[in-house]
Amino acid sequence: MDTVLIYVIVGVIVLLGAIAYGVSLIGGRRRTVEREAPPAHPGLPAEDLDRQPPGDSTDTVAPPERPGAQATVEVVPEPEVAPAPPQPTIERPASARGRLQRLRARLARSNSSIGQGLLALLSRGKLDEETWEEVEDTLISSDLGVEATMELVESLRTRVKVDGATDEATVRGWLREDLLALVQPEMDRRITSTRVGDRPAVILVVGVNGTGKTTTVGKLARVLVAEDREVLLGAADTFRAAAADQLETWGARVGVPTVRSDKDGADPAAVAFDAVKAGIEEEVDVVIIDTAGRLHNKVGLMDELGKVKRVIEKQSEIDEVLLVLDATTGQNGLQQAKVFSQAVDVTGIVLTKLDGTAKGGIVVAVQRQLGVPVKLVGLGEGPDDLAPFDPEAFVDAIVM
Repeated sequence: MDTVLIYVIVGVIVLLGAIAYGVSLIGGRRRTVEREAPPAHPGLPAEDLDRQPPGDSTDTVAPPERPGAQATVEVVPEPEVAPAPPQPTIERPASARGRLQRLRARLARSNSSIGQGLLALLSRGKLDEETWEEVEDTLISSDLGVEATMELVESLRTRVKVDGATDEATVRGWLREDLLALVQPEMDRRITSTRVGDRPAVILVVGVNGTGKTTTVGKLARVLVAEDREVLLGAADTFRAAAADQLETWGARVGVPTVRSDKDGADPAAVAFDAVKAGIEEEVDVVIIDTAGRLHNKVGLMDELGKVKRVIEKQSEIDEVLLVLDATTGQNGLQQAKVFSQAVDVTGIVLTKLDGTAKGGIVVAVQRQLGVPVKLVGLGEGPDDLAPFDPEAFVDAIVM
């Protein structure tokens, strides 16, 4: 009996030892597999494998062919994304207010023949008839015009006769007063650039070839943007191949869109019509239409300009017709102005190249010829060298 009990106890002990040995073998094999085989998803913890989203095939793992073999991971590269094109830098021009005063020195250099020449003559002390003839010649050569010259000389003669003084300071004061009167500071030189009722203001820019008309339109857009106006440009100069490109470049620099034709030689009236229509639909403040340069003595071209004006007026009034004149052309520019005014009812003058060999008297002459004011002057080639005309700053530059 005792012997049987001993055999049973020994058997149980052996059985328990066998079970323990078997369990240890199984546990060691699991640890070996876990060390040798990487997780099925690179970068994903083993405990998160069950939470891997279904259908995720970004990384493909080849299963091992036999236990303990290294798994092969094939990484699919992400497609290259093309870099976004750089956004154009939009310039913010400084306000044009007071710009002519800042450019006085440049303006004075172009008008020294008036101011300095007259002061030298009138300050001689003795003003005989020969001296007064020289004064007249100086004024006429400055493009002041015969009528305005006679008025100025008569006023100066009277002042000298009454006062008797001819010192430079006194003469400078007289000259400033009389020139300012001739420039007519009371003229309204504002440019309509705000919405009129439920439509934008419309500005038509005209002129002969070579006056810098398209450049002037671009500079005018900058002036208006500086005054917080929403501007749209119309490239109705369809005959010069580069005109639309040039205008579009000017506009893009200040964030102003340009309406243009896709083909050269398109009907300029149609482009102008489309530009005004777009301005109405987009509710901008002002639409500026650039037109082709044309010789004032070519009847057909002037008639075409009249057609552009009539087509625009089918959907909107034209608030401004600005005539661009080259200030260096002198009296020839006056004849151009007269013909253009007859064709399209000019409301204002833009004098370009006034910083060159121009004579300041052209301001007085052209205003008298047309009865409309000089509203803008170009004093250089820089993008912000177009200035609203200021009569006092202009005269001060002449007699400084």
